[in-house]
Formats: sequence, structure tokens, C-alpha cells
Amino acid sequence: MSLLSRPKNSKDSCYQKITPQSANWDFVGFEAHELKEDEELNWEDKSNECCLVVLSGIANISVEEIEFNNIGERMSVFDDINPHAVYVPNNKKIKVTALTQLELAIAIAPGFNNFPARHIKPSEMSSEVRGEGSNQRFICNILPEQDEADSLLVVEVKTPAGNWSSYPPHKHDSDNIPVETYLEETYYHRINPPQGFVFQRVYTDDLSIDETMAVEDKCVVLVPKGYHPVGAPHGYDSYYLNVMAGPKRQWIFNNHPDHEWMLEQ
Repeated sequence: MSLLSRPKNSKDSCYQKITPQSANWDFVGFEAHELKEDEELNWEDKSNECCLVVLSGIANISVEEIEFNNIGERMSVFDDINPHAVYVPNNKKIKVTALTQLELAIAIAPGFNNFPARHIKPSEMSSEVRGEGSNQRFICNILPEQDEADSLLVVEVKTPAGNWSSYPPHKHDSDNIPVETYLEETYYHRINPPQGFVFQRVYTDDLSIDETMAVEDKCVVLVPKGYHPVGAPHGYDSYYLNVMAGPKRQWIFNNHPDHEWMLEQ
């Protein structure tokens, strides 16, 4: 099975739908939707919690009797603004009403109803800069391990044209705390301008997985295990939304030993 999922034409709003069954793994699901102004989306998952990330546009989002109105601010994922998000525990009916044209991502992972629904505001998300020079990228921690959730970890990354990201190559594919955690991961990619592409390689130490992909706008890359660096060509900025989940809600990774030297300079 290819690790690259291209956007699908659909009769409804959903153009990306990754499930544990389709990905042949156990924890992570992901959906991407485009809604027209005034269009509605009704969504429910009895077994999984979710994090709705308003990629662009403004929406009213209700979680059964709780209403979160006018959720959203930015009109493009490349705007220099953190997103709005809504965390929802499993087995809750969700209704999304688009107040403008709306791009919505839904991150999905096993839920145990331990935490209530909440609006995650941009001001509550931590931001950081990683790397330097042609390895610099900009991080927004939407739902990090310090914040309440049963399984989900959600983060977005913006990488300037010509730079590398998720680099040096790192992995998190063994359940071996405190050395490393096992986390499945999806990369939802956006490109600016949208006719461009980025490169992503997913590979393991033994090369049982070794796939290098030219990734276009609105594609999803699956990372079941192994290293997974991203390179943005000259002229095209990169955005990606990461969803991670595994048996333990911790992000402990290891860099590829061949490339560890560049962090020691």
C-alpha cells in the first residue's frame, strides 16, 4: 500500500479520510473537509475522541448542548496566526456550520471520555521556532501532551521555501519508554502557491519501508514507522498538520544516528 493519499472527489465535504483500517494500523484517523458558506457537517464517533482544527474560515461548532460560536480567524493556513480548534470526547454529536468558506481538519484517536469538550483558543497554543538556517521551521502546538486528551497529539508546522523540516530525520516507532514511544502519524500537506510540491521520505533502519514521495497540495502522508523528513523546494512554502497517537500519549523520538552530528555543531 502506498503511504501517499491524494485528495478524493466526493459528493460530500470530505476529500481526505484515513481510518485505522485503511491505514492498516491501530490508533490514528484523519479527515479533511471543505464546506461552502452555510453548509453543515454532522459528525459523531462512538469510540474515538477528536480535535477539530479550523484550518481556514469561520464556523459555529456545537457539541450536543454546548455551542462554540464564531470559531476561526485566519483565511489561509499560511496566515501568521494560530488556528482555532475544538476538542471533543468520544460518543458526542457534533454539528459544524460554516459561516464562511471553511477548511476543517478532524484528528481522530481512541477516546475514553475522560475530558470535556472545549474550545482551544490560539492564545492557549504554544509556538516555537526549531532549527536554524535552511533547517528553520515554525511550530504551533495545538494539542500537545501537556494538555488534556486521552490519545491525540496535534501540531502544525510551517516551513519556508527551500528549507527542510522534520529534520534531522527522526522516528518514534518503538514502545520503549523512556527511550522512545510508539506513535503512528499522519502528515496533511498544504503548499503555497498550491501548484507546487514538497518531498517526503519515509524509511526504516532496515529499509523494509523506503518510500520517497513528491507530495502535492492537500495530500496526506502516512507514517506507520521509521524516519520521515520533509523538504520544501525553492519558491514553495510548506504547511503540514501532524496527528499522532499510540499506546502512550508521549512524544519521545530518536534522530537517525548518521545525522545526529549536525545537532552537535
